[in-house]
Amino acid sequence: MTYNSEEMQQILEVAFKRKQEGEFTRENIIEIASELGVSSESLKAAEQEWLTEEVEVKKQQISNNQKQQEFKLHLITFIAVNGFLILLNLFTSPGYFWAIFPLLGWGLGLFLHWMKVYKI
Repeated sequence: MTYNSEEMQQILEVAFKRKQEGEFTRENIIEIASELGVSSESLKAAEQEWLTEEVEVKKQQISNNQKQQEFKLHLITFIAVNGFLILLNLFTSPGYFWAIFPLLGWGLGLFLHWMKVYKI
């Protein structure tokens, strides 16, 4: 029986999913590659490309987590400072709500920060 490359890939995907341990040694990968006719040079290049991509993905995840933490700190600071300003405004000059100006200005900056961090 013969298979085209798409069928072969689907069969291998099913086989990989069935493997309960979920881990392959480098020797396993080399053996599978040689059975599929993949040269060792191609395998090394593919492995290096995969490792490079993995490093980039991890760096991006760390960067995203750091940006989210910075946004959360910005939000907490916004709430604390503007809460204080609103209370100060209510006690010192309840007839004129001047605290709206820093609230709106900083709120716009916080909104733009949120859009940048969560890419919306």
